[in-house]
Amino acid sequence: MVLYKLEDFEPNYRETFEGHDINGLGVYTQGTDEKIGTVSDVLVDDEGHFRYLVVDLGFWIFGKKVLLPLGRARIDYNVDRVYTIGLTREQAEDLPEFNERQTLDYDYEERVRGVYRQPTDNIPPVEASAPLDTTPTYARDNYNYEREPSLYGLNEQDHQTLRLYEERLIASKRRQKTGEVTIGKHVETDTARVAVPIERERVVIERVTPTDAGTSVSGREADFREGEVARIEIHEETPDVRKEAFLREEVRVRKVVDQDTVETQETVRREELDVNSGNLPIQER
Repeated sequence: MVLYKLEDFEPNYRETFEGHDINGLGVYTQGTDEKIGTVSDVLVDDEGHFRYLVVDLGFWIFGKKVLLPLGRARIDYNVDRVYTIGLTREQAEDLPEFNERQTLDYDYEERVRGVYRQPTDNIPPVEASAPLDTTPTYARDNYNYEREPSLYGLNEQDHQTLRLYEERLIASKRRQKTGEVTIGKHVETDTARVAVPIERERVVIERVTPTDAGTSVSGREADFREGEVARIEIHEETPDVRKEAFLREEVRVRKVVDQDTVETQETVRREELDVNSGNLPIQER
């Protein structure tokens, strides 16, 4: 069976116990009210059940820490004390020293239980609760804490306070990612058409009859020359189209938070006190 320190098993145990911290409480003998030490830690099993109080016997046996089973302790929060049930100095001296650096195994716990199983003036031996013809036997493979209620159970005589619990819904919010929006851009192509007016030059040859046609001219005026050429340059316009990029629009991306109220429900439990007193008068305060 694996044992854990209370703070390692449940770091927020102080909230569960409404601010009551068991660590640091003084440990006293029941009846004589003699202080024997201080609670330095609590050990729980893998289900969170209290099994041992680690007691520093600084006032009794200097520098020694021992384990006190829960059934042999009574915690009184009214005076912030822990009272041991039937623990004697001789038992404390016989208890094996607790060393948190060493692994707690079945053999070590059996050494601890063996000391507490010895009868004292206030506590009968564990075997006394069994039939006379039966001797309890304990084995490594089948040991169970519930088989020894005198060591690990709440003592009915010394634990008279019943705490009634109820469950409440604690609403909280958890931020989680629901998706991702990816925003990018791509290039689309299109065919643009534009009309460009252009000009082309052409040569027009007109033949006309002058008004003085048929009139003789002198040899000086009639200048016959072969190969005379008239040159006229002809031009035309061609479209010159180029592309130019310009800013069309801006896209601004931002997030907005929408607030909403979500209602949820869950079944909660509450403990109520059942009193069976027969015909005896009972007064509740």
